[in-house]
Amino acid sequence: MKEHMRGPVVGLLWWILAIASLDFSFCNGNSTVSCIAKERQALLRFKDDLTDPSSWLSSWSSNDDCCSWDGVVCDNFSGHVRELHLQGSCTDYSGFMCNDYIPKLGGKLNPSLLNLKDLNYLNLSYNDFGGIEIPNFIGSLRSLEYLDLSKAGFSGVIPQTLGNLTSLHYLDLQHCSSSILSLENFQWISGLLLLQHLDLSCVDLSQSSNWLQMTSMLPSLVELHLRYCQLDLSFSLLGLNFTSLAVLDLSGNYFKPLMPNWLFGLTGLDSLVLPECGFSGPIPNGLQNMTSLRDLDLSWNRFNSTIPIWLYNFKGLKSLNLGGNDLQGPITDDIGNMTSIIHIDLSYNEIEGRIPRSMGGLCSTKFIDFSYNKFGDISDVFRSLTGCISDNLETLRLRECQLSGSFSDNLGQFKNLQKLDLSVNSIVGPLPWSIGRLSSLKSLYLNDNRLNGTIPESLGNLTKLEELYISYNFLEGIMSETHFANLKNLKILDASSNLLIFKVSPNWIPPFQLDEISLRSCHLDPRFPNWLQLQKKLSYLDFSSTGISGNIPTWFWNLSSGIHYLNLSHNQIHGEIPYIPKHDDHSHPVMYLSSNQFSGPLPTISPHLVELDLSNNSFSGDMTHFLCGKSNETIELRILILRENLLSGEIPDCWMNWQSIEVINLRNNNLKGSIPSSISFLSHLISLQVRNNSLSGEFPPSLQNCTQLLTIDLGMNKFVGSIPAWIGKSLLDLKFLILRSNRFIGEISSKLCHLTSLQILDLADNKLIGTIPWCVNKFTAMTTIQNSSDWIDYSYYYGQILENEFVVTKGNEYQYSTILPLLTSLDLSSNNLSGEIPEELTSLLGLRLVNLSRNHLTGMIPKKIGYMKSLDSIDLSRNQLSGKIPSSMSNLNFLGYLDISYNNLSGKIPTSTQLQSFNVSRFVGNKLCGPPLTQKCSADNEPVNNGGNKVDKREKPEVDWFYLCMALGFVMGFWGVCVPLLLFKSSRYTYFQFVDTMWDKLCVVCGCW
Repeated sequence: MKEHMRGPVVGLLWWILAIASLDFSFCNGNSTVSCIAKERQALLRFKDDLTDPSSWLSSWSSNDDCCSWDGVVCDNFSGHVRELHLQGSCTDYSGFMCNDYIPKLGGKLNPSLLNLKDLNYLNLSYNDFGGIEIPNFIGSLRSLEYLDLSKAGFSGVIPQTLGNLTSLHYLDLQHCSSSILSLENFQWISGLLLLQHLDLSCVDLSQSSNWLQMTSMLPSLVELHLRYCQLDLSFSLLGLNFTSLAVLDLSGNYFKPLMPNWLFGLTGLDSLVLPECGFSGPIPNGLQNMTSLRDLDLSWNRFNSTIPIWLYNFKGLKSLNLGGNDLQGPITDDIGNMTSIIHIDLSYNEIEGRIPRSMGGLCSTKFIDFSYNKFGDISDVFRSLTGCISDNLETLRLRECQLSGSFSDNLGQFKNLQKLDLSVNSIVGPLPWSIGRLSSLKSLYLNDNRLNGTIPESLGNLTKLEELYISYNFLEGIMSETHFANLKNLKILDASSNLLIFKVSPNWIPPFQLDEISLRSCHLDPRFPNWLQLQKKLSYLDFSSTGISGNIPTWFWNLSSGIHYLNLSHNQIHGEIPYIPKHDDHSHPVMYLSSNQFSGPLPTISPHLVELDLSNNSFSGDMTHFLCGKSNETIELRILILRENLLSGEIPDCWMNWQSIEVINLRNNNLKGSIPSSISFLSHLISLQVRNNSLSGEFPPSLQNCTQLLTIDLGMNKFVGSIPAWIGKSLLDLKFLILRSNRFIGEISSKLCHLTSLQILDLADNKLIGTIPWCVNKFTAMTTIQNSSDWIDYSYYYGQILENEFVVTKGNEYQYSTILPLLTSLDLSSNNLSGEIPEELTSLLGLRLVNLSRNHLTGMIPKKIGYMKSLDSIDLSRNQLSGKIPSSMSNLNFLGYLDISYNNLSGKIPTSTQLQSFNVSRFVGNKLCGPPLTQKCSADNEPVNNGGNKVDKREKPEVDWFYLCMALGFVMGFWGVCVPLLLFKSSRYTYFQFVDTMWDKLCVVCGCW
């Protein structure tokens, strides 16, 4: 061998031997050397101060080689511990953040780690150290190159001793939890000259004004992540030296409306991530200089211009996210210039028009999200995406884009499409047969459209399909075994609220194992589906309103222990429920079995159940075993709905074990007795409804401790005593107070006026006396128009458990739920209230319903009542009100019901479109005139009689003396003349003799002969 080649060859052989001797394993039991005894002892002392509930460190034993322990990596030559991988498990990772994780370790950190002189890697992320501070000794681990303490449950101030770790390449201290981790001075970071990756997301940096200068002095820095750090980025700086920076993430901090100029100087950036930073106005032109960008995220700001054309000239851009802004106008054909684009997100804007045909040439694009914009015909959308884009596109999201029209066969062109979301649009017509050609499809969202027709059997060709959402359409026909024959990967099936018939054989064996299935309002076989017992992974089941009848088989109750959402309501299922099996304590299970024909006693329940609705069945007996049978267990139930059953007996005094409960609804049963004192333990109680039972006693004093109450409905019972004043002091969040149809006595306390959130006050049909409190104008929630569109919903699953109340209006009782937040009502009718209607009542400008009828109220109707323009119903009937109807009532343009009958009102009824539309019966029993009454009015608007004379409202009607005298004359004549003639013979002779004599004289005078 030639001499000049000997050196390189020997060197090469040496490297080959060195590489061959390396063990590239992760050193979990695969190390060829033993660890150092001193370091093994250090690790054992470190373990002693840790909590390890899952025994993850069980392999750490004094008798074993520490290089074989879980999470420990040793040097293969020296045996020294080099790495500790002690992180928890991330279960939901999206973007740069772990959204959900399972901690493995806790406790505290023992400084025995200082004995690991060669330790260069330490990862304790995703654990829970209970809010302790990051120990100072970590700054003495001088060999560390990698330190990850992210989401590990630390709090307090980050120690500046970390600045001693001059060998660090990677430092991750992101926090993002309920405790606070802060950094007061960035000075120490400037000494970490080898640092390449720095993540301080969610760390409070509001006191660190020098963060930008210090980080710009790190010559090796490649990635800088400072999300949600409370940074003020409104200043301008020049001469920043980010020579190596490729990724900058400052999302969730607050800038002034304009982006600072120093950002535009970072022309070497590959990634600029600035969502939720408060920008507004147009997208700044300064970004044009950042031509090296591969990733640009400006989402969830307030940019409100069109998309600038120069942005489409970023031919090297791979990811563009402008979602969540107020961008307007169309997407122009220039988007076709972005030939390298892979990910496009323009969702949550106000973009409209058509999707340009040039997008069909974006051959690299895999992800498109244009949701929550305004596009046109769905078939035109797919024509625009015809081209090489259809070969690689994996995700297409057009949710809620006001799409119309129907599908065409070009839907089947996307061979690699994995997720298609066209939900919440107005697409009509049937599903095309070509849908079966989407062979890569995993998720299909077509819910909330207007699709009709039958489901093509080609759907069964989607062998990779995992999620199918077709609910809330007008689909019809039969879904049979053929549709599902090849869907072996299906995990979620939601076909709710269609006209579908789900028809399979009783012995059908499904090819899939579902996690979720919802067939609400579809038609099933009346027999309980036998194939369900083969589904071992079910966690969500909704068969409500499907026509199932008969008994629930025993096997189902064992299966249901794994189901965290179970809804069998509105069927014809009967029989008894023996028990509700125990659930996993982490699943938060809910169970809705309402509106069936279940009978027998209430079942025993799982202590981990959080919502239970057994309403509108025929459960009977008392509640003692149900409430008191688990005295040794903590019940996690939050919502208990037992209304409309046949329950009897008293409400047991066992609520001390139910302290998580928020909603109790026992309405419409046969319960008696008083509200038990143990209700006072329910500090989280929000809604208590016991309406229409036979409960008695005084207003429950135990409710004083339930300070979060929003609803109290004790109506239609036999409660007695006065309404306590402490309600206005202890229950300040109360929105609905309904005590109607009881036996309450006494006056209405002015302390109730402290209930500023009160929207419904119903004290009708009691025996209350005294006056209406003048302070009613302090019911602040009634002074403004309620315009909330949010339902009052208590469930984990929005829309399942709505607050609902019965309110008497327009003479009838109505139940309100979805529009309950808009309702305001004051009903004091059918009591013994007296005095005048307080003028302050007219300050309740948001009041919609007012009923003060059947009392003894006097005085006049308040003059400003017409200012209450939200009024829909007024009932002041059967009182003793007097005076005229205020002319302001003609302003009540939305009034739908009025009754002022049987008072002492007088004068002309004011003229308006509304008042003249009401029935005459709403005005009778007064001295009123004018339409709609037939009683006419005089020139000065007073009632007149049939002769046109004014009727004096202050005096009794005049006596007609002519007719009175004529009647008296007839009586006197009859008794003075006729009666004596009949009774006395001598009188008759005298009378007729007088008549003959007078006749003879008349004939002589008149010449009768």
